Amino acid sequence: MEIVTLDLEGVLVPEIWIAFAEKTGIEALKRTTRDEPDYHRLMAYRIDILKKNNLTLKDIQDVIATIKPLDGAKAFLDELRDLTQVIILSDTFSEFAFPLMRQLGHPTIFCNSLVVDSDNMIADIRMRIENGKKKSVESLQSIGFRVFASGDSYNDLAMIHTADAGCLFRAPEKILQEEKDLKLVTEYDDLLAEIKAFING
Repeated sequence: MEIVTLDLEGVLVPEIWIAFAEKTGIEALKRTTRDEPDYHRLMAYRIDILKKNNLTLKDIQDVIATIKPLDGAKAFLDELRDLTQVIILSDTFSEFAFPLMRQLGHPTIFCNSLVVDSDNMIADIRMRIENGKKKSVESLQSIGFRVFASGDSYNDLAMIHTADAGCLFRAPEKILQEEKDLKLVTEYDDLLAEIKAFING
């Protein structure tokens, strides 16, 4: 039996932190997992910027409320879910993701959560499990699934390499140069074709 695991931001929806950076005018918040391999370092960097600028969780959620899925993402996901089961594996947070899941038809998502203080400031992150994407794929394989994985960032690479098959989706040039063994697709039709080939292979 097959199952597909997908990253969220950059694959199905725009990058939340980039949207927030554009809204606030804070260029430093445009740094994402496409740039920084160490997720804990990246989040510490972001939280420090939020504190210095007195920006709360609600400020971020207000921007998320304006975000729409990428063009074609919902139709792609609907067609994919007609073919096979899908789990979104993301390092984002439930406090960010749930409004976006509603727009995507409530697919299953495994993600993390935030530690928020009494002033509604993000104080820390609570990882569901370290290396959650890779371990989720391994767990699915351990109960009899063949896994196809796709994502666009450094934190997706272990998931893709661990899966039975997979590819990059709209990944930046830096990652493409470092991961020349991984196939790149840039359109949903091509990603769907890769998954269909895996299912029928």
